[in-house]
Amino acid sequence: MVFTWLQAAILLFFLGGVLFAAGPLVGSLLIAPKAHGGAMGESYECGVPTHGNSWIKFGINYYFYALIFLAFEVDILYLFPVAAAYASPQGLATTFKLLVFLAVLAAAVVYFMRKGVFTWPRKIQVSPRP
Repeated sequence: MVFTWLQAAILLFFLGGVLFAAGPLVGSLLIAPKAHGGAMGESYECGVPTHGNSWIKFGINYYFYALIFLAFEVDILYLFPVAAAYASPQGLATTFKLLVFLAVLAAAVVYFMRKGVFTWPRKIQVSPRP
């Protein structure tokens, strides 16, 4: 096998990328201050002290933010290919197709709202561990 300049450049850039990614990780392990004890082992939850002895040290309310974000983000991701396919005006039939598509997306959002996916819990009860 003949080693060409293109292969050498690819190898050089690959090694550079690995060093660029691993350099800060190794550097932080070497020069970061090490502190132990106190509240260093506890998770930080927006200034709210953690409670309970569960392995989950943060509130479940953050999952609802993520679920709502994902639900609407997926709807928006469906709109990008539609906008690219119908970039130029093409008449009333195309408008009707787009309205049907948006109605299906809106029906999905209404369905999930009625199923209770977007409801916010008022208070989460933490049961003590036995």
